[in-house]
Amino acid sequence: MSNGPAGHVARSTVRPHPETCGRARIRTFLRTADGVAIDSVYDPGAAVYDRSASAPATPPDISQTACRGPVFVVAHGFTGDVDRPHVRRVAARLARYGAVVTFSFRGHGRSGGRSTVGDKEVLDLAAAVEWARGLGHARVVTVGFSMGGSVVLRHAALHPGTADAVVSVSAPARWYYRGTAPMRRLHWLVTRPAGRLVGRYGFRTRIHHRDWDPVPLSPVQAAARIAPAPLLVVHGDRDGYFPLDHPRMLAEAAGEHGELWVEQGMGHAENAAADALLDRIGAWALGRPGSGAAS
Repeated sequence: MSNGPAGHVARSTVRPHPETCGRARIRTFLRTADGVAIDSVYDPGAAVYDRSASAPATPPDISQTACRGPVFVVAHGFTGDVDRPHVRRVAARLARYGAVVTFSFRGHGRSGGRSTVGDKEVLDLAAAVEWARGLGHARVVTVGFSMGGSVVLRHAALHPGTADAVVSVSAPARWYYRGTAPMRRLHWLVTRPAGRLVGRYGFRTRIHHRDWDPVPLSPVQAAARIAPAPLLVVHGDRDGYFPLDHPRMLAEAAGEHGELWVEQGMGHAENAAADALLDRIGAWALGRPGSGAAS
């Protein structure tokens, strides 16, 4: 497994329509830089189409107009996909604060390819972010959970300027962590043939058999490279996968551009993220400088 060409993103199979912003739900397949088809959904949510740059008698030009309010690009955790109830719940909650793009990582759901467990997935996110931009959104906020939390960090570091703000929830700070029982089970699932069979038929996740080569940039190294984009690190104090030294390392690496929320009683990733927490994340995104939030 390898990182793929840094800065190289793919083109959507669907051309953006200038009337799309704030109006229509779209489901399509995006094509990544390495040719994988990624099942993706756009929900207009609370996005508002701004026609102020267009003459009243002419159709709006997508190059001269933009959606007010952010678009949240949601990167799910390992074994999730765009149709999972917990992913749809996150999307529905964030849709109160802007438009939302959800997608299935490679090897998950209806997407093609095989999961590389956080390596080439950065190309999947890059394709989704570019699609969101192409739909007319002036501000993109990436929100990742667990594996997706590590992917949003690496994406922001490897593709500077493409995400205006980054939210990483329940993410690891370093690779190959085996300090908890859930992570030891996950490593068995990924590294053993029998585990990959369980992943395929038990969790609908197709996992690549090759080891990483080279090893990707670690999440903590990525967090140090995200500035000047703001980074919000969210972690539960009852996370069974990654203890609290992981989010603290990420926030420390981000320096003054990072913010850490340790959530009391919260477990791991999307299933543990309460609606109230998702509301706070949405409000945080609207409150960032340049958010484009309607007054």
